[in-house]
Amino acid sequence: MITPVSNKNTSKETTLDFCPAGILRRIGAFSYDCLLLLAILFVTTALLLPFTEGEAIKTGNMLYSIYLFIVAFLFYGWFWTHGGQTLGMRAWKIRVEQLNGHDITWPQALHRFILMCMTFGLGLLWCFTNRERQAFFDRLTATRTVRL
Repeated sequence: MITPVSNKNTSKETTLDFCPAGILRRIGAFSYDCLLLLAILFVTTALLLPFTEGEAIKTGNMLYSIYLFIVAFLFYGWFWTHGGQTLGMRAWKIRVEQLNGHDITWPQALHRFILMCMTFGLGLLWCFTNRERQAFFDRLTATRTVRL
């Protein structure tokens, strides 16, 4: 049962009584977000071209890899900390939040993003063993992904 409750951190509605998001919804939202993130990575890479005199960035360039990691984190972190939903999550009607229903913090977003990258998304399999259908990275960051 979903009950709207006013959130003290934002004017957005959140859920205290929640319905966990299923794996298929999470994968659907992630697929949508990957398309948007890919476009953002293309644009942010194009911004580097004046610094490389129009030359391609060499394979294995560690600074470039870190740059792309930071851009990807800022994409997810911004959406997660400002309303709990990326555009893909809005389309699939899911939201990431703290266990108390508030928006997650930047440190939680960073921890969550790193864990998602380290497990290549396989942390979702944890949903099958967890009664509340939390993924591995949800458990470790004290967050949850709910269906709206």
